[in-house]
Amino acid sequence: MTNISNGATEFAGDMLSGYSSAYSRYLSLVPGAGVVRRTVDARATTRLVLGGGSGHFPWTAGFVGAGLADGAALGDVFTSPSAEQIYRVAKALPPAGGVLFCYGNYAGDVLHFDMAQARLRGEGVDCRGVVVTDDVASAAADNSAARRGIAGSLAVFKVAGAAVARGDGIDDVERIARLANARTRSLGVAFAGCTLPGAAEPLFRVEPGSIAIGLGIHGEPGIRTVPSMPARELAALLVGALLPEAPAGNSGRVTAILNGLGATSHEELYVLWGGIARLLGDAGIEVVMPEVGELATSLDMAGCSLTLSWLDDELAELWAAPADTPSFRRAAGQVPVADGKQLAVAVPKAEVADSRDVNGRDAGGRLVEQGDGGAGPEVDLARVALAAMLAAVSKAEPELGRLDAVAGDGDHGSGMARGLRAAVDTAGLGHRDLSSLLRAAGLAWSDKGGGTSGALWGVLLGGVADGLADDGQGYSASRVVAAVSLGRDRVVEAGHASVGDKTMLDALVPFVDVLRTAVESGAPLSAAWSGAAQVATEAAAATADLRPRVGRARPLAERSLGSPDPGAVSLALCLTAAGSVLAAPPA
Repeated sequence: MTNISNGATEFAGDMLSGYSSAYSRYLSLVPGAGVVRRTVDARATTRLVLGGGSGHFPWTAGFVGAGLADGAALGDVFTSPSAEQIYRVAKALPPAGGVLFCYGNYAGDVLHFDMAQARLRGEGVDCRGVVVTDDVASAAADNSAARRGIAGSLAVFKVAGAAVARGDGIDDVERIARLANARTRSLGVAFAGCTLPGAAEPLFRVEPGSIAIGLGIHGEPGIRTVPSMPARELAALLVGALLPEAPAGNSGRVTAILNGLGATSHEELYVLWGGIARLLGDAGIEVVMPEVGELATSLDMAGCSLTLSWLDDELAELWAAPADTPSFRRAAGQVPVADGKQLAVAVPKAEVADSRDVNGRDAGGRLVEQGDGGAGPEVDLARVALAAMLAAVSKAEPELGRLDAVAGDGDHGSGMARGLRAAVDTAGLGHRDLSSLLRAAGLAWSDKGGGTSGALWGVLLGGVADGLADDGQGYSASRVVAAVSLGRDRVVEAGHASVGDKTMLDALVPFVDVLRTAVESGAPLSAAWSGAAQVATEAAAATADLRPRVGRARPLAERSLGSPDPGAVSLALCLTAAGSVLAAPPA
């Protein structure tokens, strides 16, 4: 459990503040978003920005420094950073020829990084994204693009950072990162689950005398359980799972990363490494500069993972190149390089975009009061509806977390509550019309809620806002239906999911269909909404019979049977709460 904390909601922010203070010689804090280097390599024409949730230190903020990353965007514990956080970290760096983002293949991270990149491209910044897909337990070899990223991320981050340091352009840095990812494989095991800050119980338990195989670093349980075994047999299990996935035509050289997950002693890791090294040697594998230690943790989880990353000459040189970060250091001169001298220049003062026009915050991220501009009663109605949604989700927060922990990391309830609080705070500011309020609320929700749900609710509210843009047409029931339909379409496009995949769409799509049919039949909006919300609630409950086909829960599809999708359940709660306000609007 987390013994040192000022509270669960402050934990990630307090951690990042303390970390940036301890290592101020390396990096600067981007308030509420992440960290950036104090110096950049003089030859660098590309910036490398990492990202992911907190709770995994040193992954990713621990790798910000010379020869590795230029910045890292951090979300809450086990929660992706928001698009706003990612954007602010990228903008805090000096301009360059391009920005490469590198992060794990998790739905929330992909959504938020995609949105941040779209915003940067709109400003003329050449940016690319490389997702890490090293975890062999999360999908079959013939579907490797669906695999999630775990500790093998370090192999990808390191070679990409070394390419940046030697002056490679963004095309080459992206090529190298993709090559390293294609040649990197990992498998993790757990001996005990981890516990989120403020929680009384771990996300999952491993029975005494057992080992969970195939865990994820966000606290996802393993895909199967086996009896405990001696270190030599565990080494054989890990090596035996990874060697068959060696890329064709490999040179027989690998780097290996034996990673502790937070509560496994280094001494135990070295015992295990001895067996792994012998097995690799017996297989004729040359190991280049292996790493053993805690590099991608999962709070207090007891367990470890093994990564093998197959090297060619270029990757081997980049892996061995100098680096100096708070958590990963490598001296110069270990291999011949074109120029072993690490040059640096000062980073200009951090630049953060002023986004007051879209989400009510100034350049420092603070809420700024705005005039009402003659807002109509529908603005007050939306504010009350958001507050009702927050009340419903807050009441259900423990149950939503429990549902999410069945096959995920247990943070859905806290993330929804956090995002809704931000949406309510933003809605409390002056807004000219309903569209601007909903757009601001969606951006705030996405920024503070993080994760897949935060991103998708931001997309949903943004779509509804666009459908209700103030053009003098008013807010008829048919126009509300069209706007909600637009929001649904945006979610489908962003989330790459469909009905039956066990996501929020399983509740959202029937809601929109029933709402449209009722309004077209002449029903008042309030009655149509309430009836559609009841259908959404029933549809959310019915997801208990589905197996997830996308998202973090997919590798544990069987485990989730009998338990409804938390995203669909929380959506139905929100729709029901909004319907109650429509039925009894404020005076």
